[in-house]
Amino acid sequence: MELRVLVADDQALVRGSFRVLLDTAPGLRTVGEAGTGAEAVELAERERPDLVLMDVRMPEMDGIEATRRICADLPGVRVLILTTFDLDSYVYSALRAGASGFLLKDTPPADLLSAVRVVAAGESLLAPSVTRRLIAEFVRRPGPVQPSPPGLDGVTDREREVLALIARGLSNTELAEHLHLSPATVKTHIGHLLAKLQARDRAQLVIAAYESGLVRPR
Repeated sequence: MELRVLVADDQALVRGSFRVLLDTAPGLRTVGEAGTGAEAVELAERERPDLVLMDVRMPEMDGIEATRRICADLPGVRVLILTTFDLDSYVYSALRAGASGFLLKDTPPADLLSAVRVVAAGESLLAPSVTRRLIAEFVRRPGPVQPSPPGLDGVTDREREVLALIARGLSNTELAEHLHLSPATVKTHIGHLLAKLQARDRAQLVIAAYESGLVRPR
């Protein structure tokens, strides 16, 4: 099955580079390029891609607002944020808006292609140590801890433990090893968490863990 990708970045050279990379990879195809957030929303509505590679800093409408609109209006479209670690302080807001993860712009090509496939398949890109550092940095900035999201009171002790470890960046395999559970049981716990917290994916579980105060940035 071919994965259809929309590239949104205000730099034509960056868009072109991503397009060449994606179009030469097996099973991937670029369906459009957007130079602004408004164009990204318009193209997403028209093309209905499987995934949008979304830059944060763009004219007319930034990537955060574009992500919010796409995720709200097109629930089947996934968004993967492109960022630079030192500059983009709004990535956490993009995750709250519905993005399924993010990549650094200097990510090696093979890792970018892998990330596109992972996110398009319904997972979220939150395992690498750099991601843990980014999340910890961004959750410091919004301010006081937000009220517990709906459903957290109904989460069991074991599910809270799983949720806390997800927020720390552990993969399913690492969760199973750490908690001495089978991979199937880990998936069951995650499924329950997604349902109880009304989360669309793993990224939203991380948001819930931090905003509820269950996990604090180190």
